Amino acid sequence: MKNNLIAACLQLTSSSDIYKNLKETIDLSNKAIDKGAFLISTPEVTNIISLDRQKLKRSVFLEKNDPFLIEFTKIAKKKSVWILLGSIVIKDNKNKLYNRSYLINSKGNIQCKYDKIHMFDVKISKKESYKESKIFKPGKKVVVTNTPWGKIGLSICYDLRFPELYRKQVMMGAKLITIPSAFTTTTGKAHWHNLVKTRAIENGSYVLAPAQYGKNSLKRHTYGHSLIVSPWGEILAEKKAGKGIIMASLDFKKLHKIRANIPSFRTQILK
Repeated sequence: MKNNLIAACLQLTSSSDIYKNLKETIDLSNKAIDKGAFLISTPEVTNIISLDRQKLKRSVFLEKNDPFLIEFTKIAKKKSVWILLGSIVIKDNKNKLYNRSYLINSKGNIQCKYDKIHMFDVKISKKESYKESKIFKPGKKVVVTNTPWGKIGLSICYDLRFPELYRKQVMMGAKLITIPSAFTTTTGKAHWHNLVKTRAIENGSYVLAPAQYGKNSLKRHTYGHSLIVSPWGEILAEKKAGKGIIMASLDFKKLHKIRANIPSFRTQILK
């Protein structure tokens, strides 16, 4: 088991143009790899952002034909790196849509995939509301997988508000939690930093939280502030605005020390 990992989060401003988004994601990923990253993570809905269900159905691909998966499995294999496509919108043979995260290993194989469980069905104000359940089919499975650095737990954006998901992941062995996101500007300003840091602290885990930023469409503005956070709640790297890359070195010996000193995973007292 390796004790150190150089990880990167990409911050994007994805639009409804899949191939433009693909080019920008490849360019930033290659820059992160050139800087020494061994795990590169991208935000939620990296491939396309649209609130139009019918447009999504017309635009996105089946898993076997998806250009993001085709290109990033090649890159992972060629560069011998791990890549988390934080999420891409995928359809199945029945034309149902999924908000799905893919972890690609250094051999260019899909290590695991995760379908977003918690749909963003909210009313933020009289003028701003969202109903993801009208667009996507929610997932049901908690996903934790092995990597050379230990186990990683996958989640997506609104999942962040449900702490029981992350406690289950940690009890399954996760040391690193991924939370690719596209937080709204409103909820991001109010809650983003507090939520991400809390999940890191309460679970004694590193957190990678790559984010969408800016004006993604006429009706969708995202908060940015991609974060890499330590198990102690320290912000190791942050990209406040704009497109770009953040990187940090994750020390899993430090994680084990924190967990040993503050053993918050003992048998639950409350049943």
